[in-house]
Amino acid sequence: MRTLPPPDQAQWLLSFDFDGTLHDPAAQPPVIPEFFQAIQWLRAEKQALWGINTGRSMEHLVQGLIESRFTILPDFAIVREREIFLPNAVGRFVGVKTWNEACERDIAKLLKKSKRLLKKIREVVKGHTGAQWIEQPGEPAGIISRTEDEMAWIIEQVHLIVPPDSALGWQRNSIYLRFGHKDYQKGSSLTAVGMIFGIGAEGICAMGDSHNDLAMLDDAVASRIACPSNAVDDVKQHVAAQGGFLCTKPCSAGVFEGLAHFFG
Repeated sequence: MRTLPPPDQAQWLLSFDFDGTLHDPAAQPPVIPEFFQAIQWLRAEKQALWGINTGRSMEHLVQGLIESRFTILPDFAIVREREIFLPNAVGRFVGVKTWNEACERDIAKLLKKSKRLLKKIREVVKGHTGAQWIEQPGEPAGIISRTEDEMAWIIEQVHLIVPPDSALGWQRNSIYLRFGHKDYQKGSSLTAVGMIFGIGAEGICAMGDSHNDLAMLDDAVASRIACPSNAVDDVKQHVAAQGGFLCTKPCSAGVFEGLAHFFG
């Protein structure tokens, strides 16, 4: 796989969540061929760059690209909702060092500073739910709940514990949650990618289906936003309130519909 030939001067930046937005493991193929046809047309006619903005790790994303039978590489990848990678000449993704190092440094410093808050949250989770508290390399604080309702209750408790002026943030995707820094999420990372390519919010289009996509589905980040029909209700309501487009089809078929709506 390789990226498409670069445009003379990029005019648009397209950002797509992966799981549930592009990738549908139950479908055959997991991503419809029309999506890749649309991307090639948008490159030729609209000078558009495109990328994946996901909660997956880089390794897990590469596996997903292979499983989804991607025929072309994205021009950028945002992984773990915060780390930025760009493909080199041979198709290998290389991290944007200054951004990624600052991100990890700031998150590590904040989580160390927030030990008391995290301890309180952990005590609530352990004492009142059946959810699992996660601590592992690269993910020092996270939660896996048994159900989405349980996760919704946990989020309510987190809001009660964490002061509004705290920099401690969290990213939720279904029953999964990771703690981090409010300044590093899908929206801020996408804005940073836009700065790399010289494209502001007016030239950015973003699509996603879950809670961790909310930060990029915002008119301060992207002038054109949409969600597939399988998006969670909170995302649909948010996109509608922002004046975005609610697709009538799920996953990649919905993404294709959204691209046709905005650029067709």
